[in-house]
Amino acid sequence: MGSVFTTVALPVALAIVMLGLGLGLSRADFERVLRHPKVTIVALACQILVLPAICFVLILAFGLPPILAVGMMLLAAAPGGTSANLFSHLFRGDVALNISLTAVNSVLALITLPVLVNLSIGYFGAGTAEVGTQAKTAVDVFVIVLLPVIVGMLLRSRRPAWADRMERPVRIASFAILVVVLLAAIATNWNLLAQEFGRLSVITVLFCLLSLTVGFAVPRLFGAPRRQAIATSFEIGIHNATLAIVVAQTVLGSTELSLPAAVYGVLMLPLAFAFGTLIRDRSVVRPGVV
Repeated sequence: MGSVFTTVALPVALAIVMLGLGLGLSRADFERVLRHPKVTIVALACQILVLPAICFVLILAFGLPPILAVGMMLLAAAPGGTSANLFSHLFRGDVALNISLTAVNSVLALITLPVLVNLSIGYFGAGTAEVGTQAKTAVDVFVIVLLPVIVGMLLRSRRPAWADRMERPVRIASFAILVVVLLAAIATNWNLLAQEFGRLSVITVLFCLLSLTVGFAVPRLFGAPRRQAIATSFEIGIHNATLAIVVAQTVLGSTELSLPAAVYGVLMLPLAFAFGTLIRDRSVVRPGVV
């Protein structure tokens, strides 16, 4: 039963999530990035360089066991999740920029995720298989990350009206899938979670809050308008926990590696909501809205 869940159910679940992302994307979303080069470069630098460094320091400070340390670094390497777009819309961020950054980050993850996780495995000595950069592993990551996105984009380009109708139902299904995947990962690793919950909960809360703060404050320091900074905050601060869990269990073959992402996925939602209330763009006043 567990094997079926890992080899079939998890990849299918992620495919639905990434398909939903693709249904909301078009070529214009990638082109839009070129119109905001400064904020794009700053956001990507935070995502690819700053966050892994922060995560690494937290791991050392809390003395996580090797398997959980690599799991945390895998989470840090995961691009923004589809929930980032929802939070950006909710708190009046630049949703178009947010979607564009999500698209670019998903493409870059094909390279950055295997490299960062391999370095982490080498440093912490977790004793698990590497996510190699060789052709087979690159194909694995491409299939579970990018292929569903490409399919969704093709459907949007050829059947835009249908894609518009399906985007909301797929988004709702994606959220339900996220909840199921998180609960399954927690249930599978319940003994380890009970042993390490204290450290894992604190480190994931700190990592989430620091990620959100970096994503908002650094672009603002470089002159990004508030709405763009809100978008980058959620793009950088909300990682794709579902993707991290699927990579941990299907590519790396380790349920223990998925535990940090599962704990993060549960705690991230209320933290992101609370953070959003602090940074919300209050310059846009709507009738009946305080």
